[in-house]
Amino acid sequence: MERWKGRVALVTGASVGIGAAVARALVQQGMKVVGCARNVDKIEKLSAECQSAGYSGTLIPYKCDLSNEEEILSMFSAIKTLHKGVDVCINNAGLAHNEPLLSGKTEGWRNMIDVNVLALCICTREAYKSMKERNVDDGHIINVNSMGGHRVVASADEHFYCATKYAVTALTEGIRQELREANTHVRATCISPGVVETEFAFRHHNSDPEKAAGVYESMKCLKAEDIASAVIFVLSAPSHVQIGDVQMRPVEQVS
Repeated sequence: MERWKGRVALVTGASVGIGAAVARALVQQGMKVVGCARNVDKIEKLSAECQSAGYSGTLIPYKCDLSNEEEILSMFSAIKTLHKGVDVCINNAGLAHNEPLLSGKTEGWRNMIDVNVLALCICTREAYKSMKERNVDDGHIINVNSMGGHRVVASADEHFYCATKYAVTALTEGIRQELREANTHVRATCISPGVVETEFAFRHHNSDPEKAAGVYESMKCLKAEDIASAVIFVLSAPSHVQIGDVQMRPVEQVS
């Protein structure tokens, strides 16, 4: 991780869960991390914690609604002005709504597409543009995917969400291919966790907290820090090594 010290990473959805754990781990490794979310109160608190802990990097909170392209472009413009640009882009933000394919609301589907797919693509495009402008040839794009991007679970609540994560699987490989066509050494990776104990299930099953709690009580789940460790592993790989996908589940998870 030595070569990443002082470099700039963008982490989307950095206020809680996986995003917060990844942001903390990168700051610990000496990176300058821009953590974005719709609400930055928790990122500000995390930034202060990192400073108190004496970590060598810094965490810069940035308020951004990823379902709004103008806000994303404004964020990249601010990063360019204040920090020169993005060297590592971690597309972590994602959400799920209980909207089955045969009875779901279009609004919920659209929100999942906007955040899980379009925001990821816009951030990737802008991050690559930033790297190209500065002749950065060793950058990295990491998409936090899901095991739901590799198999469809037998639950109507998850079907549209899985479709957006299948898109992430295809997009990550598409990004890798386009980076090769551009003759750059910028790398693209996706990390696909199974059940991770975060606030995700409580947001997903917001009308049924007992169901959400049951998801996490049914097995020894992955922790957000496990995914942060996978991010460090991927970034630490020698520059000639392209890690395409890291699939990780709790040992007790069946599918």
